[in-house]
Formats: sequence, structure tokens, C-alpha cells
Amino acid sequence: QVQLVESGGTLVQAGGSLKLSCAASGRRLSSYAMGWFRQAPGKEREFVAGISWGGNNTYYADSVKSRFTISRDNAKNTVSLQMSSLKPEDTAVYYCAASRYWSGSYSTNEYDYWGQGTQVTVSS
Repeated sequence: QVQLVESGGTLVQAGGSLKLSCAASGRRLSSYAMGWFRQAPGKEREFVAGISWGGNNTYYADSVKSRFTISRDNAKNTVSLQMSSLKPEDTAVYYCAASRYWSGSYSTNEYDYWGQGTQVTVSS
């Protein structure tokens, strides 16, 4: 079992940048494909970005493509999400998630472990 803890969420102005981090403990992060999801008030949790076990393949939701970058450092057991050109509609709680047998789907069902989330608020 792996424990995930997100950090880095805060209030930022539109057009700004922010980096979220996810620290893993309990197991080596290299055993998992990793993803970032977000959930805005009154909305379902949605896929933001994903990265394969070794980091060679990355995937993004259309809404964040070219603005967000996911990366991982398996030696440090961390995953990051660099966000730029932030928009008010990016406001949400952001969750880090780990998948043992990810098939490439963007569904939350693919992920086995979740962090507690970190709040990102983008002001206009």
C-alpha cells in the first residue's frame, strides 16, 4: 500500500503559475502509474494528467494541454504538476492518485490510492 500527500495548493491570480507536489510513502512510486485529478464544487472529479511508471509517457486532459506538465522522480518518490497560464476555471481541489495496473483510461476507477487533496484557487 502507498500513502500519498499533496502540497503546493494556494490562491493565485489568473495567468499565474503554480507547482503541485505529491510525496509517496509506504512503497516505491515506480510500482505505480500516477495521475492528477481535480474536483470543483458541485462537479465530478476529473482527470487532469497522467504519467506512466517510468515517466516516458504523459497524458493530459484537453482543457490543460500545453499549460500543465506532469513529471515524476522515482528516486525521490515524488510526482509533480507544473501549472501555468492558470484560469479561474482551474479552481478545484487537486488530487494525486496511484494506479497499479493503469490501462490508459482517464477514469477514477483505474486508480487504487488517493491523496487527501490540495486546494488551488485562481482569482480573476
